[in-house]
Amino acid sequence: MTEFFDWFTHLENTKPFVLVLFFVTFILIVLYVFTGKKRSQRLESYKNIPLNDDEADHHKDLNHE
Repeated sequence: MTEFFDWFTHLENTKPFVLVLFFVTFILIVLYVFTGKKRSQRLESYKNIPLNDDEADHHKDLNHE
């Protein structure tokens, strides 16, 4: 087991390992976000959030007058 730690402490061995680890993590996150119908519908509804805030403020202003 100490041989593995010795191998891992060398940067020329660690850098490719970490690069692959982060790449796989990134791909898994992207797949999680963009797959599934419910998730994609939820993400599509999020694109209108800034516009909904403007409408709510406009209606609030009209009610106070």
